[in-house]
Amino acid sequence: MSPSGLAVVDKPAGWTSHDVVAKLRGVLGTRKVGHAGTLDPDATGVLLVGVGRVTRLLRFLGLGPKRYTGTVVLGTATSTLDASGEVTGTWDMRSVDGGAVREAAAALTGDQLQIPPMVSAVHVDGRRLHELAREGKEVEREPRPVTVHELLVHGEVAPGEYAIEVSCSAGTYVRSLAADLGTALGGGAHLRDLRRTAIGSFSVADAVPVEALTVEGLRTPAEAMRDLEAVTVDAAGAAAVGHGRKLAVAELGTSGPGPWALLDGDGELLAVYERHRDGTAKPSVVLAAPPAP
Repeated sequence: MSPSGLAVVDKPAGWTSHDVVAKLRGVLGTRKVGHAGTLDPDATGVLLVGVGRVTRLLRFLGLGPKRYTGTVVLGTATSTLDASGEVTGTWDMRSVDGGAVREAAAALTGDQLQIPPMVSAVHVDGRRLHELAREGKEVEREPRPVTVHELLVHGEVAPGEYAIEVSCSAGTYVRSLAADLGTALGGGAHLRDLRRTAIGSFSVADAVPVEALTVEGLRTPAEAMRDLEAVTVDAAGAAAVGHGRKLAVAELGTSGPGPWALLDGDGELLAVYERHRDGTAKPSVVLAAPPAP
């Protein structure tokens, strides 16, 4: 039987997210592997990887807030907004002190529109932006709504270099925040040493190195959906779910917005349901087999 579950990987620097997927396909012996929430090659930290049936749940894995640490380097801007790019501008920012950095960081929190960097995985007209950037092209990008819950400046780790911690919504580019911080301080900046420390409730404490991952170390589909509101259904409800039927939200016994992880009495994940119309919920992903006739 093919393996199925969630791998919480601590991605090393120098690996693309696709490199991790390719490695795990070989380690786990299955082609059905995919990741949620791309990490830049230079970045490290939490990467959620779905295996088998959990690949169908990937879009629900990146819904929660994300946490990052990193270092903002003042005085130098780069083409990629991080340390991997070419220098595009320099400024003398030696007069900027920690108080000014914290004040500027506080102003960058909250709901905002952010333009994705050219070196990113966002699709524009069927092409990823980083593919266009490698061809020397720059295209217009639509701003995207994001939320920066916290942008904490912990201190100066070297002259002009500040350790930061960020809590933000999915889709937020921390290197764009670093560049915006430099601009707000009257110069420029780039990001270094980006590390994702958490996606939702999955943190680096849950993560394992790629080379240490085994089939036995995969988390169950129910564990993969632990950040969704869980609803346990009885045998009749499980049968309805197995047939992919819509259910009344009132039947689920919840008033939340969804999506919901529907579990059977043994705690096994049957499906993920989302709010529909007229007080109903519809299945987005059904893992349960239809009951025998």
